[in-house]
Amino acid sequence: MTPSGDRPRKPFWILPVIVFSQFAGTSIWFSGNAVLTELVQAGSAGSSLSGWITGAVQIGFITGTLVFAFFSISDRFSPRLVFLLCTVAGALFNLSIIIACTSLVTLLLLRFAAGFFLAGIYPVGMKIAAGWYEKGLGNALGFLIGALVLGTAFPHLLKGGFSALSWQAVMAVSSGVCLFGGLLMALLVPDGPYLKTAPVFDPRALTALFRRRLLRAAALGYFGHMWELYTLWAFVPVFLGAYASQNPDVFLNLPVWSFAIIGIGSLGCIVGGMLSIRHGSAVVAAVQLAVSGLCCLLSPLIFALSPQLFLSLMLLWGITVVGDSPQFSAMVARTAPGELVGSALTLVNCIGFSITVVSLAVVQWLATAVPLQYLLMVLAVGPAAGLIAMRPLSRNKK
Repeated sequence: MTPSGDRPRKPFWILPVIVFSQFAGTSIWFSGNAVLTELVQAGSAGSSLSGWITGAVQIGFITGTLVFAFFSISDRFSPRLVFLLCTVAGALFNLSIIIACTSLVTLLLLRFAAGFFLAGIYPVGMKIAAGWYEKGLGNALGFLIGALVLGTAFPHLLKGGFSALSWQAVMAVSSGVCLFGGLLMALLVPDGPYLKTAPVFDPRALTALFRRRLLRAAALGYFGHMWELYTLWAFVPVFLGAYASQNPDVFLNLPVWSFAIIGIGSLGCIVGGMLSIRHGSAVVAAVQLAVSGLCCLLSPLIFALSPQLFLSLMLLWGITVVGDSPQFSAMVARTAPGELVGSALTLVNCIGFSITVVSLAVVQWLATAVPLQYLLMVLAVGPAAGLIAMRPLSRNKK
């Protein structure tokens, strides 16, 4: 600890390296979705399985988060070394799809394993940042979640921006980037001066979640947000493909536009964080949730729009669908009992990611019976429920 008033100096590269490493480490999250068409042709997956592939990663992430929290992995060991080892393991399981994926079951197991080790990348990256930022942590976390968004979108850019790359090359590059991010973190970011040891997961957080009105409102708002978020991300390429098939005279580079629509969400995270300083997290989250919910309801109508308007609205959807995420985390942290903040965040994140699995399964099932242009309307249920649940927060200006 440093003496009072003697603030430790941070090397200028700390935040850029943490942000880049977070981006790099999460680049394996959607790598399977980016090359889904090629996996189908290679016989490793059936058609229209984007939801199942994403769901396997989500289940792995949920499992990993609970295991890491229960055993206090990032408290018992240096977070940056945990980050490094998880990027190594995640990259290896991602790379294994090239040589070991001979069936759908194997593919899903490998994606589950990648998701498990993402639990040592995404949340642990947040803890590393918290070790360096006592003040300004909210701004730092806004950049980190923005990096997560870009990382999930990165494989789409690889596929669309370098059309000569095979699906094997996309998987190899995303794995290499993931590993490189872990090495940078381990070499250039030592444990910070504000690094704190958090208590092990406390089951009392479950009781607090249902008994404390404002915490319950923040959690339910987050759950509504999660119902929409990852399902939209998983189906963006499918949705763009449906528009292109209905407008054969329009050329769309589907992977590049998928990257743009998912990746632009980082702008929503960063700008939303800045606006929350003036207007409050509840207002910023509610506005973004309302706009993204409206996009869900209007999604069938935008198929009749010109390419310019269609893509503009899809970009707006991409900004708002994830821009509220940092604000929900902030509200959960502020409304939870002080001694249960870590456990409450873990519990809310686990439930939220579990909801994404249900949402993905529902939309995947509907895809067999509902025309694609109507498919994403069901996602509006989440934002609507979230906005209703958030009303106590708006009244209390949390």
